[in-house]
Amino acid sequence: MTLGTDVSGLSTTAASAAAQGLSIVVPVFNEAAGLAALHARLAVLAKTLRERYRLGCEVVYVDDGSSDDTYRIALGLVADGLDVQVVSLSRNFGKEAALMAGLDHARRGAVLFMDGDGQHPADIVERLVGHWIDDGYDVVYTAKAHRDNESFLRRIAVRGFYALINWGARQKIPEDAGDFRLLSPRAAAALKQLPERNRFFKGLASWIGFRQIRVDYEPAARAHGVTTFSPGRLVGLSIEGLTSFSVAPLRLASLLGAALATIAFLFGLSILWETWTTGGSVPGYPSLVVGLMTIGGVQLIMIGIVGEYIGKILSELKARPIYFVAEHSEKRIEPERNNSSDARSAAE
Repeated sequence: MTLGTDVSGLSTTAASAAAQGLSIVVPVFNEAAGLAALHARLAVLAKTLRERYRLGCEVVYVDDGSSDDTYRIALGLVADGLDVQVVSLSRNFGKEAALMAGLDHARRGAVLFMDGDGQHPADIVERLVGHWIDDGYDVVYTAKAHRDNESFLRRIAVRGFYALINWGARQKIPEDAGDFRLLSPRAAAALKQLPERNRFFKGLASWIGFRQIRVDYEPAARAHGVTTFSPGRLVGLSIEGLTSFSVAPLRLASLLGAALATIAFLFGLSILWETWTTGGSVPGYPSLVVGLMTIGGVQLIMIGIVGEYIGKILSELKARPIYFVAEHSEKRIEPERNNSSDARSAAE
């Protein structure tokens, strides 16, 4: 029995990349107001990639249980320059599940993940594709060039998150890296092989290895509406990512317990020393209560951390599907529209 997967047969060169094609996976949640404009930009992008690399494209819209007209508008989008798939999930399963649903339904070779809010510029996509086809990179990920427009507390929190999740990790997660990235055919195939249900996409995309390169960019202004990621939800996602991908919280809890045990031991020695040398009495009620509250609080924190991991184990053992598809439709580029330019050039 082999415990690994050979994906060397899916490696691409500049000559074979065009035959593989590109799937653009776009998770959408209540993005009805800007979906048509986004699709128009993707259609222009697909035509540009076809002219430059002879690269066939498709877009996979994953409707993650939207409550507005996102699904209806997606069904009406035209396959102009690229094939269109619309995958509607049975409810809101979260972005990680939507990304996986898009990856499962992608029918081309390479896979590009981007958000549906219009903040990922099309010219950056051309750079990502260029690094794959021209330079031979398997994972081309993007990261924010700076966080100058964010509050000081948020910047500190982000740095702390990456410092904690990368603590002791063999494969580091690049700081400020986002889900906006391109995977070559073999990198996409490798990501599909990972069986866990509690998925942290940024971590898994780094963990698979291969040749990776970072592209810094500045996100465009949101095309419409406001973000649904509140501070509370971001904290929840951070905890989910930490407990799904890293054992750092467990190590931190162990170190904290060791530190408290050492302090308690030294404090006990000081009490014995004071009693033996001066005959003084043992500290009384206040110090006892403070000590008990401190130790009790730390124990509860540790139990909570262990409980998070036990919950992940329970989720994996249940082996429930991470998403259900309620509706799935597909539109392909019309053959006559596809071959019209070739026919014209042959006639000339």
